[in-house]
Amino acid sequence: MTTNPKHNIIDLQKPEFYINRELSLLEFNKRVLAQAKDENVPLLERLNYLCISCSNLDEFYEIRVAGVIQMEAIDPKALSEDGLTPAEQLALIDTNAHQLVNDQYQVLNEVLLPKLQAENIRFIRRNDWTEDQHKWLETYFNDQLMPILTPVGLDSAHPFPRILNKSLNFIISLTGKDAFGRNSGRAILQAPRSLPRIIQFPADETQSGPTDFVFLSSIIHAFVGELFNGMTVKGCYQFRVTRNSDFFVDDDAIDDLLLAVQGELAMRNYGDEVRLEIDANCPDETVSFLLDRFEMTRDRLFLVDGPVNLNRLQEIIGLVGHPELKFPPFKPFIPAQLARSKDIFAAIKRHDILLHHPFESFSPVVEFLRQAAVAPDVLAIKQTLYRTGAGSPIVAALIKAARAGKEVTVVIELRARFDEKDNISLAAKLQEAAVHVVYGVVGYKTHAKMCLVLKREGKELCNYVHLGTGNYHPKTAQLYTDYGLFSCDKDLGEDVRRVFAQLTSLGKVRKLNKLLQSPFTLHSGIIDKIEREIDIARDGKTAEIIFKVNAIVEEQVIQALYRASQAGVKIKLIVRGICCLKPGIPGVSDNIEVRSIIGRFLEHARVYAFANGGDWEVYASSADLMNRNMFQRVETCFPIENKRLHKRILHDLDVYLNDNSQSWLLQPDGSYLQSQRDVNANVVQAQAVLLQELQNQP
Repeated sequence: MTTNPKHNIIDLQKPEFYINRELSLLEFNKRVLAQAKDENVPLLERLNYLCISCSNLDEFYEIRVAGVIQMEAIDPKALSEDGLTPAEQLALIDTNAHQLVNDQYQVLNEVLLPKLQAENIRFIRRNDWTEDQHKWLETYFNDQLMPILTPVGLDSAHPFPRILNKSLNFIISLTGKDAFGRNSGRAILQAPRSLPRIIQFPADETQSGPTDFVFLSSIIHAFVGELFNGMTVKGCYQFRVTRNSDFFVDDDAIDDLLLAVQGELAMRNYGDEVRLEIDANCPDETVSFLLDRFEMTRDRLFLVDGPVNLNRLQEIIGLVGHPELKFPPFKPFIPAQLARSKDIFAAIKRHDILLHHPFESFSPVVEFLRQAAVAPDVLAIKQTLYRTGAGSPIVAALIKAARAGKEVTVVIELRARFDEKDNISLAAKLQEAAVHVVYGVVGYKTHAKMCLVLKREGKELCNYVHLGTGNYHPKTAQLYTDYGLFSCDKDLGEDVRRVFAQLTSLGKVRKLNKLLQSPFTLHSGIIDKIEREIDIARDGKTAEIIFKVNAIVEEQVIQALYRASQAGVKIKLIVRGICCLKPGIPGVSDNIEVRSIIGRFLEHARVYAFANGGDWEVYASSADLMNRNMFQRVETCFPIENKRLHKRILHDLDVYLNDNSQSWLLQPDGSYLQSQRDVNANVVQAQAVLLQELQNQP
């Protein structure tokens, strides 16, 4: 009697083999908040981590929760990869998000504010104002606030106003007769976004300490009665509404993408309500009134013990000085081959150059474009822009090049989330300078990070390229870890030229020499390389995979990694945020370990490394392992072929894998445990090690 081998095959699509995407994202926020609790982190940086966890949660509700709510309305029986209906997901999100918010305010009130006060950085409560402070604030309210504020008393002629997304608002309970002899009831006051949320006391006028602050909400609470002459304020309570901020553009029904995006932007502040935050002291009757107005249930209600928008606390980090309470400053390193050469093209011509930001400076990328803009033998520049920042020197160089008569083409992604308005303005600015501007491809976000400079050298036209894992944004390059590659490799340059030609002409690309590109070859290329490691392992040879990404969601890649684990391939995943793969499942993912690094810098680089029987292949990419990156975006994945640079990235990955201080290990149940080092082991903080190594280079 023979055994059917199919009986031993494990169904890798089983829901129990997947972690819920939304809950994984909440777990990431917990790890960020843990930095705010860490005594080894400087105090003001701990406050910054608290604010980051809050802004992350805002976006989580604006985009992710909003999407689950919509799915519940459209298809309530739809199942996520882990087998949950939308309603079940929302219930779990509710429980986890409320616990996270409770932890945020506990960290603020019980840990950070007392520690800040011990450093004489104080937020003065109304009950603690001195006479001088009260007098100054009353004048400030009358002169600076009251003329701007517009209270709305609610009645049939004054309906409940439209509330802007994430704005600071107050609901006010009133008694007494209004100016027209009617009984008053409630009023709404919206704090204009032009007003600062934190005000610093002038030390000389109020005899306050040099870093004494007061919240705008406290001032309004104290003097709100001045806005309702003849009536009595019984209560004044902050509230804040978060709305669905993910807009939809029907690619099949638009004639002009720019106009469509502009139209959707106008509606972003008034999307459907997805979360309501209210002062915890607010009476239940008033809470119910607001819930009814916004047609929301209590599962998305958050009663908070403090300011309804903790993000605003970031403002003081730049106001108080105290460098000893921040991370020590450092000067990004410039590689010797660039520092010694005034001609960046000559340096690239000698050999490929790899930059690892922010440990190494972003300035060579800017210098690359500046020199291209003025070099007489540069004929054309082609560039993708996803996020660039206001006043970008990259943009200035492109404009200068266009005005110098060079052929400049820029592919701008109008739908870069929350940067749409800036990118629309950027497109207009570039077009005024005679730059050829296209908006990517309808239906596919252009997320690739590419720059191509075509330079005539003798009778030859040479392609100089920069390919990166992060945006062309000088400010975020100081905060995010990313790789950037300079090369004049002929085949790589031709690949980049073909991708740009596709983005502008929409024609088909002939087979690329070295690049993997989504939505065409990237997904299949990664799976093929995983399958190759499986074959190598089955031949009894050492097989290994190391990925460093921001997210792993895409099911086919996860299943390929599971198959590789079953075949004996050693798999090490460094995943900053979402990970839907479960490590450590017997017979499925025994050979997979997943860690997350949370440190001073936001880990953003994407690297795909395959042992390949000892002849390692290393790729860097703009793409994460997500469905959108694989199938709904234009992305590039480029090989690191120079042996020295190739070895360097493998070394960097090894440093991350040996971090025993800021790494978190994913457990099979979806939770994370911070790594614990042996008592006698040296502390290894990957980011600190890499920073020190590069700072100490000759």
